[in-house]
Amino acid sequence: MPLESTVKADKPVKDGKTGSVKAALAAKADDLVKPAKAARATKAPASAPAMSKPALEAAALLRMPVADYMNDAQLKFFRDMLTDMKRQLLENAGVTSEHLRENDMVPDPADRATIEEEHALELRTRDRERKLMKKIDQSLARIDDGSYGYCEETGDPIGLQRLLARPTATLSVEAQQRRELKQKMFGE
Repeated sequence: MPLESTVKADKPVKDGKTGSVKAALAAKADDLVKPAKAARATKAPASAPAMSKPALEAAALLRMPVADYMNDAQLKFFRDMLTDMKRQLLENAGVTSEHLRENDMVPDPADRATIEEEHALELRTRDRERKLMKKIDQSLARIDDGSYGYCEETGDPIGLQRLLARPTATLSVEAQQRRELKQKMFGE
């Protein structure tokens, strides 16, 4: 049975005002749709040239000879990639701090609990991003000292494909597998 038929139109709605449930639901739907429309309006079109440019650069990096591993062009590419990641993380942190400063005084305990859970999730995400920020800073320092792209344990090249997938990687695939196996076996 639809919600509209279970509540009389002249009964108070949850917010204490009189009116139809349909109007209240429509107003709530408008509140939910407005942010989504605003987000879609600010997004760049899918065919924007900025979206395809990094893929072309990544493909060009992968076509470079193995002897040119971690040359100046590759180091610049990864420095730019890491710097862009850091910028995005800082923007996210700014949005979160603004969002948490907003005082949502909601009288309903269930709504208040939902808002608190959303804030907790947002803070956990930002904590993970804070840890990623440290790794990005360490990777930028490794670019400066010339050790970026080489395994910390073995000194072997990490590989461009792995670095493209995880630019903060400090271990080669083999070294990472050994470390994970050791952690699994000994619970470290």
